[in-house]
Amino acid sequence: MNATITWLGHATTRLVLPDGRVIFIDPWLEGNPACPGAMKKPTRCDMIVLTHGHGDHAGDVKALVNQYDPVVIGNFELCNVLEAQIGKGRFSGMNTGGTQTVDGVHVSLTQAFHSSSIDSPEGPIYAGMPNGVIIGIDGLATVYHAGDTDVFGDMKLIAQLFAPKVCILPVGDYYTMGAKGAALAAEMLQPAAIIPIHYKTFPVLAPSADEFQNALPANLKERLVETEIGQDLAWTATGIG
Repeated sequence: MNATITWLGHATTRLVLPDGRVIFIDPWLEGNPACPGAMKKPTRCDMIVLTHGHGDHAGDVKALVNQYDPVVIGNFELCNVLEAQIGKGRFSGMNTGGTQTVDGVHVSLTQAFHSSSIDSPEGPIYAGMPNGVIIGIDGLATVYHAGDTDVFGDMKLIAQLFAPKVCILPVGDYYTMGAKGAALAAEMLQPAAIIPIHYKTFPVLAPSADEFQNALPANLKERLVETEIGQDLAWTATGIG
């Protein structure tokens, strides 16, 4: 089976491993207006990796835990809050700078500049620091999903520490970095493939990735992967094939 990376709208990303296992990063499916209808109810979920706690990033954790009992990895406080709310699940909380390996999947949490909370009847609950995530699988290109963040200078350290070949970057502005910031992030990271996300979901976000593409340095424009929502991309040892 071929490994794939699929953008499901907003920040939700699905990784399918060569053995068929499915990882969701920031699963927001049912209420996500950008997610294709046929993909709102997945048929498999083995792992969830979370960047932070807002509903448009963790909105379907409960449904997926109830149906598939995946391992859920994220910030320590975020995992504690979700486990308490759901009342069950295989949560494996960690923190920024740490790495854990679960069934051959290496997950690291990086810094991100954003906020993080989980809704409750009493109001928002603090859910730890926001993060970016690094996913490492032997034989496949390392993936960096930046989560919701502004650009920051230590992205150079992420490049130095993890050398991610596939970088999934928010470009929509308003809640995250916009085109210029994301282009600077890509310049620091120097990946083989750049997948823009977190745009055109809501009216306040950039309606397309065109401004981001225009802001990229000439040597990085050819590395931009202009994927459609729901399009499977071949995930290879060198990037996106």
